[in-house]
Amino acid sequence: MKIPVEFTKQIQYQRVKHIVDSYCLEGCDPLPFEHHLKKLLEIYPSYVVELALVEVLVAQWMRVPMQRGCRFLAEVEQHLHEWMHYSNRDRPLVPYRITAEQFQTITGLDPTPVFNAIVAFSALHHDN
Repeated sequence: MKIPVEFTKQIQYQRVKHIVDSYCLEGCDPLPFEHHLKKLLEIYPSYVVELALVEVLVAQWMRVPMQRGCRFLAEVEQHLHEWMHYSNRDRPLVPYRITAEQFQTITGLDPTPVFNAIVAFSALHHDN
């Protein structure tokens, strides 16, 4: 049985929102944040957005106070831009720093969709 595309997109969006909501990343301006987040999800694959959110979150833990809101998303967007334009073919397309186990511990989400998609996307990119 094939899952409808719209249902898949809704699941992907709910995963991203789970990360955002779990760490109160919206900040004081939820509407601009939501708009920016949706824009990122239109531009980049959701699994890469999930990973970037977590990577930036981990980096932000060292800052007091931790950035939230659109400033947080600006840093996420910078990660995404760097990852998508990463040109060294001897390295993974997405040079992530956290493991699948760390991702699951931080988010409470199954890391399989994210890390399988990254491996597949990197392999596809290396074959071309």
